[in-house]
Amino acid sequence: MPELPEVETVRAGLAPAMEGEVIARAQVNRPDLRWPFPENMAGRLSGRRVDRLRRRSKYILADLDSQETLLIHLGMSGRMTVSGDPLGRFVHEHPAAEKHDHVVFDMANGARVTFNDPRRFGAMDLMATPETEAHPLLASLGPEPLGNAFNEAYFVAAVKHRRSPIKAVLLDQKVVAGLGNIYVCEALYRAGISPSRRADRISVTRLATLVPIIRDVLNAAIAAGGSSLRDYRRADGELGYFQHSFDVYGREGEPCRTPGCSATIRRTVQSGRSSFHCPQCQR
Repeated sequence: MPELPEVETVRAGLAPAMEGEVIARAQVNRPDLRWPFPENMAGRLSGRRVDRLRRRSKYILADLDSQETLLIHLGMSGRMTVSGDPLGRFVHEHPAAEKHDHVVFDMANGARVTFNDPRRFGAMDLMATPETEAHPLLASLGPEPLGNAFNEAYFVAAVKHRRSPIKAVLLDQKVVAGLGNIYVCEALYRAGISPSRRADRISVTRLATLVPIIRDVLNAAIAAGGSSLRDYRRADGELGYFQHSFDVYGREGEPCRTPGCSATIRRTVQSGRSSFHCPQCQR
């Protein structure tokens, strides 16, 4: 499932085609994805201007001039791609329609935004813009890891008494929003902390160092366009490149990249998810 860097990359790629632009026609080709679409979604979107395109955790939010907000979740295999922009910023020709093109936005500027989702684990919903943060999918989310509210004092206070493994704590969206398996593994490696170490047994100083490390990992991933492992593509259809920079994720049995370390990367399973770490560098 796309994590924060992938979703932010998609949002940034959609912005030139959608932000400040009018959805001339919205086409909804099935009644549901993971959940049913909101009533008359196509009618409520058609003719509306997208005033702002933003991200909250792993969700894209499009604030409309109707004072409604469209929530978009990519799910496991969802892609949003742009074509037909007359200014040449995207693929000029609209591609042929595909079987899993479930939602299509024809923009007044000539661009077309297509939501394709073969597994249909994605989701879309509409809500009143002032009530966005109360939406069931957003209401319990923690602070954004790239925002000011996610700081050393907050993070230490939130996790220092938790008896769960630090990896599980970082994956808890109530603690920090948007982190997933890939970037938690990478951040813990850079911090030299084992993913299985209990949070309450990590010193306050080491916990505090995780905050800037998490930000550095996420910013580097965003700069690389995210990580393409299976289905993820950017809005222009291209792959992300951060997977080529992984220090531990997916590198089971390969040598640790820390100079002077002779260990190899190990894979373990925590709560049904693969964890990758260096047994020598991470304690």
